[in-house]
Amino acid sequence: MLDIAEELHRWVEQGRDFAVATVVAVAGSAPRRPGAALAVDTDGTAIGSVSGGCVEGAVYDLCTQALQDGEPVLERFGYSDEDAFAIGLTCGGTIDVLVMPVRACDRARPVLASALSAATRGEAAAVARIVSGPADLLGRGLLVRALVRSEGAYEGGFGAHPELDRTVAAEAGAFLDAGRTGTLEIGEQGSRCGAPLTLLVESSVPPPRMIVFGAIDFASALVRIGKFLGYHVTVCDARPVFTTTARFPEADEVVVEWPHTYLERTSVDARTVLCVLTHDAKFDVPLLRLALRLPVAYVGAMGSRRTHLDRNRRLREAGVTERQLARLRSPIGLDLGARTPEETALSIASEIIANRRGGSGVPLTGAHTPIHHDVTPHAAARVAAGRIGSVA
Repeated sequence: MLDIAEELHRWVEQGRDFAVATVVAVAGSAPRRPGAALAVDTDGTAIGSVSGGCVEGAVYDLCTQALQDGEPVLERFGYSDEDAFAIGLTCGGTIDVLVMPVRACDRARPVLASALSAATRGEAAAVARIVSGPADLLGRGLLVRALVRSEGAYEGGFGAHPELDRTVAAEAGAFLDAGRTGTLEIGEQGSRCGAPLTLLVESSVPPPRMIVFGAIDFASALVRIGKFLGYHVTVCDARPVFTTTARFPEADEVVVEWPHTYLERTSVDARTVLCVLTHDAKFDVPLLRLALRLPVAYVGAMGSRRTHLDRNRRLREAGVTERQLARLRSPIGLDLGARTPEETALSIASEIIANRRGGSGVPLTGAHTPIHHDVTPHAAARVAAGRIGSVA
């Protein structure tokens, strides 16, 4: 749901009634992850997607029906020989979709508005919703969202047991710290005791950082593709004549500073990617010596194979260990035969994605690897199929 937070927040501010369908679990090869959402208002306007087109029509109908009935619905869509084309999920796998009406009079609406507002502003927030459990709790809990902030405070609740709210707040805070969206199973009283509940926790975190060192023409292309992929992009170089906002208008930040000095003072995390395009030893060695010790997602450096060997020698002399050197992606990028700045940027971005998602980088044609590496097998089995009213 938070993936369409900006549009949904606008609808809330305008006082619109709508239904939002959210993917709560997937199994097998499914195109969208848990948290992906499609919303439909009373005028029939639709935003978002739950399947990349496979089951949008059926989910749209469920949303319009939920708006009329005022009742939430949990529906499973899956592949079978008999109904594959009738359902439309020809990609294979199954998805469970939760459809919830959101009306102006709902007591959960203020919490939803707060969560959407935080996500729209780029603040860290997590929303937890019950998607499976005892029927009597489902009737109440599914209409309430709990907003959890990183410092541990929360808004809203499930109206059942106080301990349940506190437990969910703590668990969702852990999801938020990791920037994760996924399902959580706990007891209905907030412990492992009692009937089990399944909750979907959606996390909204600020965009990951891409820091591009080296204000060259290849950097300009990489900035554009980094923004396209959703990164907060910074360009850093010590040479003021090249490091200007006029040359990098799409960058979020343009910093004139020695690269290693900037990296020492800026904040990075486990999602940050560092792309070193300077291929100049006086910049590269002190920068990479620091970068390879940081807990970031990716460190890549541009240069020929000769430059790479010389740089590795210099880094070893500077005290970089073999284990640290093994983290360095150099020469940077995948072998696409790239020549232009744009093609090279695509090569680098492809390697970043493969590293992030566990991809092999080989052509899918003839390969026997999963298409969607980050889909958790059998995750959907934890969520009951069918309409919510029929779940015991």
